[in-house]
Amino acid sequence: MGNQGSDLNPVYAAPKGHPLGANPTWKFGAGFLIPLLKFISKEEWRGVENIPTSGPMIAISNHISYVDPLVFAHFLYGNGRAVRFLGKASLFRIPIVGWVLRHAEQVPVEREVKGAGIIALPYAIAFLSSGHCLGVYPKGTLTRDENLWPMAAKTGLARLAVVTQAPVIPCAQWGAAEILPPYSKRPKLWPRTKVTVIAGKPLDFSPWYGREDDVQAMVEATAYAMKAVTSLLEEIRGEKAPIEIFDPRQSDLPRIGNYKKRKEK
Repeated sequence: MGNQGSDLNPVYAAPKGHPLGANPTWKFGAGFLIPLLKFISKEEWRGVENIPTSGPMIAISNHISYVDPLVFAHFLYGNGRAVRFLGKASLFRIPIVGWVLRHAEQVPVEREVKGAGIIALPYAIAFLSSGHCLGVYPKGTLTRDENLWPMAAKTGLARLAVVTQAPVIPCAQWGAAEILPPYSKRPKLWPRTKVTVIAGKPLDFSPWYGREDDVQAMVEATAYAMKAVTSLLEEIRGEKAPIEIFDPRQSDLPRIGNYKKRKEK
């Protein structure tokens, strides 16, 4: 897998191949999943010129469906980058799926463990230090907004961007929720669904450099990043997002997990 360090100090080999970062397991998975995605969806990709062809990069996006990581990975893979995600640990416990994820250098994170973000940070930094493309969903879970607009995000992305100073590419996607609605397990396979993904220009986090321990600064930087993602989503949807951003911290909904299932209980 290329990880030659320890859990506290992980080290990853520089990305190779084409798309950049693709190893044999990545190519195996892509060979199976891309034809499947093409069978059930019609992709529309915009802003691909904004994706760096080499060097470290952080790609961020909105999160509305369990299909999102496949759509996002396909978008990046089709434009030259094999992305690494820090995914929820439960996926890695699924037979075969977990094996593929690990050998594709995805990293499991126990999201409900206190300090999970701090534990995951060394892995994210290690990937970027070696020149990989890292995929991040700043909200950390599917949006709770009833109209599927981005909600208030966690500050981990801002901290990572400021510490590493790696280019951050804002992205937005729309259509995946028609294939698989939030928390649903019944996909719509036909007719094919139009799925649009757009990449924006790199974000400028320089106003916050050196302020990673300033909580308010990280909140401001996070809002800046999510505004960029929301603007791209507005462009795709052809409508304006609500002025008031849904904040799960101000509601009785849990920050992560299937809140609909919990409410039914």
